[in-house]
Amino acid sequence: MGIPGLRLKSTEVIVGLSVNDIKINTSSLGYINKIGRNLLNIKKSKLRPLYADLKSANCVVCGGSGRSLYSLNAAMSQIALSRIGWRNKVVLTPDDPGFPGRNMYEVAGELERRFKKTLLLINSGSGFSEDPLVMVQDLARYIEDKKTSKFSMGLVTSNMNSPLAKTVGEHGNVVELKGRGKIRPSFDYSEVGMMGDMFELGSLLLQFAMTEAIFRNLDVSEVFQLCDDELKKLGPMIDSNIESGTYDNLVNLLERRANVFLGGKGTANEIVKMTAIRLFHIKGFMGDNVYIARGVNTPHPRAGDLEILLSYSGETKPVISWCDIFQNLSGKVLAITGVKNSTLARKSDLRIVIEEKTKPGQPRRFYMRAAYILSPLPVKLAEKLDERGLKLPEYILSWYHSVTQ
Repeated sequence: MGIPGLRLKSTEVIVGLSVNDIKINTSSLGYINKIGRNLLNIKKSKLRPLYADLKSANCVVCGGSGRSLYSLNAAMSQIALSRIGWRNKVVLTPDDPGFPGRNMYEVAGELERRFKKTLLLINSGSGFSEDPLVMVQDLARYIEDKKTSKFSMGLVTSNMNSPLAKTVGEHGNVVELKGRGKIRPSFDYSEVGMMGDMFELGSLLLQFAMTEAIFRNLDVSEVFQLCDDELKKLGPMIDSNIESGTYDNLVNLLERRANVFLGGKGTANEIVKMTAIRLFHIKGFMGDNVYIARGVNTPHPRAGDLEILLSYSGETKPVISWCDIFQNLSGKVLAITGVKNSTLARKSDLRIVIEEKTKPGQPRRFYMRAAYILSPLPVKLAEKLDERGLKLPEYILSWYHSVTQ
């Protein structure tokens, strides 16, 4: 079967949709194309048992750090929010007020009492993140002490030799999703992304595809088909936005000495946090700050500041209120919505509409697509600063990340 968007050497054979050196060119951004190659090169035999565990679990506990955790939370929230087509799943993170304990060992006893099967699902590109490592070590100790079969672990990672991969592999399933690989620090962010972009965005799409496949009761091979189908849509979607006047205006606003605020509720909040981390790495060096709306340290905006708001319906009342307050203080607002003529879209100064037809209770791709469309923002800002003579070497961004995260 021919697959549009793929160019294969004549000697290559597709197994599922996985093949060495798949060439995917759906976007003008090289790192988006490489994300596609990495996704379709996942071994189906490795994904199958993790997919089965996710499908059968009554409770999913999410673990990770930074953008990797936010991407996992965003995907799993689609299970938590959906009301039709699912097994009844509860999704928990250690930051939830209702998390039933101080650590995973303590929590495991309560989860064993309440659920037939619990999956501890970890997302970590490096496999060295301390918080999820402690979680899997605590759960491994509980499983060994209590001789229970009610728990499993899953890990998506780029590092199969990491401490996380070793521990999870003894009690569950590890899936390798490659990131950017051994690429030296670069100024060409359009080709390589920034730091962990490839893994973090790739795992986001993979996990959204798995939740949708579970909803539709599909086989694991169809997870790859969902990824392939979505990649063909994402590339043109991203390119049309970064080539638009809206994106140009947005980058021009970011170039100014102004703070940035990002906001959303529920799943949208996980997506804006992913974007905020990357923007902060650049805006911080410009002497500016990036805030999450209504965060504990969020100040009042100033005239000229920028606010990015995300809402599928465009009718979420708190988000509309944030827009009104911001504009009353002479700030500029970008709205990203799924409904063209929504209240938020009409009120905002700039808007990006990602229309999607889904029935209530079904998983939405809107949030994942918003993350991909927002991901070139720091890339384009870095390129704009480069034009002005200010180069931001990636090793500086990596250092800044290491001391602020």
